[in-house]
Amino acid sequence: MDLLQSSYAPGDTSSPEDESLSSPDSSPLRLPSKSAAPAVDETALALSAAASTSRPLDPSLHLVSFNPTADQLWAPVLGPQHPHAPISSASGHRNHKLGHVEDASVLPFLFDEQYNTFHRFGYASDPSGLHIIGDTQPQAPDPDTVYNLPPSEHKRRRIQSREENQEPVPPEAKNPASDEWIVHNKQSPWAGRREGPPVELTDEQRQYAEAHAAKKAEKEARGEGKEKTEVVAKSTFHGKEEKDYQGRSWITPPKDAKATNERCYIPKRCVHEWVGHTKGVSAIRFFPKYGHLLLSASMDCKIKIWDVLESKTCMRTYMGHSKAVRDISFSSDGSKFLSAGYDRNIQYWDTETGQVISTFSTGKVPYVVKLNPDEDKQHILLAGMSDKKIVQWDMKSGQITQEYDQHLGAVNTITFVDNNRRFVTSSDDKSLRVWEFGIPVVIKYISEPHMHSMPSIAVHPNSNWLAAQSLDNQILIYSTKERFQLNKKKRFAGHIVAGYACQVSFSPDGRFVMSGDGEGSCWFWDWKSCRRFKTLKCHNGACIGCEWHPLETSKVATCGWDGVIKYWD
Repeated sequence: MDLLQSSYAPGDTSSPEDESLSSPDSSPLRLPSKSAAPAVDETALALSAAASTSRPLDPSLHLVSFNPTADQLWAPVLGPQHPHAPISSASGHRNHKLGHVEDASVLPFLFDEQYNTFHRFGYASDPSGLHIIGDTQPQAPDPDTVYNLPPSEHKRRRIQSREENQEPVPPEAKNPASDEWIVHNKQSPWAGRREGPPVELTDEQRQYAEAHAAKKAEKEARGEGKEKTEVVAKSTFHGKEEKDYQGRSWITPPKDAKATNERCYIPKRCVHEWVGHTKGVSAIRFFPKYGHLLLSASMDCKIKIWDVLESKTCMRTYMGHSKAVRDISFSSDGSKFLSAGYDRNIQYWDTETGQVISTFSTGKVPYVVKLNPDEDKQHILLAGMSDKKIVQWDMKSGQITQEYDQHLGAVNTITFVDNNRRFVTSSDDKSLRVWEFGIPVVIKYISEPHMHSMPSIAVHPNSNWLAAQSLDNQILIYSTKERFQLNKKKRFAGHIVAGYACQVSFSPDGRFVMSGDGEGSCWFWDWKSCRRFKTLKCHNGACIGCEWHPLETSKVATCGWDGVIKYWD
């Protein structure tokens, strides 16, 4: 301690502890710091580090003695490149001969949209959607594409681009007497030629020109007369008298008309032929419940009604359509009927007097017409049109009260089921649709890949099944219950109906299924076993319609494109 104190001067007021704290070298206990590592020249290391950070990375090196920065890794290669040197991945960060191509997941629709927009308008959006690429830059911040522009804007831009690319018209082209005007205003290869002075016609040429002008004027006058003349609905009665001695109308059914037998039988021979139509017959309908009259529609624009029980002659002819008649349908009591023609008119006739009560039209061809079978809804008319709609009229007011618009093709049939609360329609779109009456919403849609168009549908007498004539030469059976399922166990085939709208129908007792075919035959099948019972050769052309008599259990009426209606027993 004496040595420690003697090291300080007598006039120093600081203590030894303070001195030891203020200067570490003054302590005799601390040794000087020394490193055991060899001496390194840090100057060369600093220079190399500075040079490496400043110079670009040589892409030909396989070994790098320092850690390059990201800027060095992605920096471009300096210096010119040999023009004939092969392009390789070593020449910068590229995987394509034009540069670097990145993979991007783009939907096909979006790609087509931007591709077509670029070729149409000159700009497109990159896959990120943040930048617009192209020589032409859109003015709006949200540029338009070829898919979100309205047709009017497409037309305006097309006209604008055509005007911009059009060559300017020289001043000489504005003079009609100049050759430039002819070149710029020619409409055909011969329009560019300047017409010479008019040449006088010879007598023979003048006579020919006058005769040609007279024929043309006569043809135009004849055509205008056809357009102006309208078909006046009229009717002709062919019977002896319209009322008998008791004052009963000729359409009144006989009092003793009733079913002779509840069991139906297959007819064997033709007992009568009605010949009166000059063209093919398209549809026949028996008088409801009694069948003492037969209504027929033909392609000769006429509708005839025939006596079935007594004289078997034509009783009345209805003429009101200017073109072929497509479909006919009786009211529930038979006092009135509907007719649909290719003249786009639907006419409501009085069966007894032959007067047209009303006419309906939408400007489209009606393919099928039906009245609601309910007694309190006999004033409601349904018509399947060629424009894919089922139109509903109120015949009292003459107004359209409903439109059922879901089909994708012309409507062929309308069939009421489920106590007339629903109806089934078939169409050229190869589907069946079930509707609630009065509600234009499909409650059941039936469409399968194997299905064909069904131009005729009939209801079984027990109201539980539908028979649909399919154009793949078979008759399919559908249930009328809630699910409207196809009955795969029942299928009637063997006839040829492809291309023909042949009618299908049932016998009154439901034991037999009947259908015409395209070769003029009428086919009969057993309902239970689906076996063919008999085939009758009925007509020379296609046998389009066939109806079973409602009371005479073994009698059938058929019609065909040969213009003959035959009655079989």
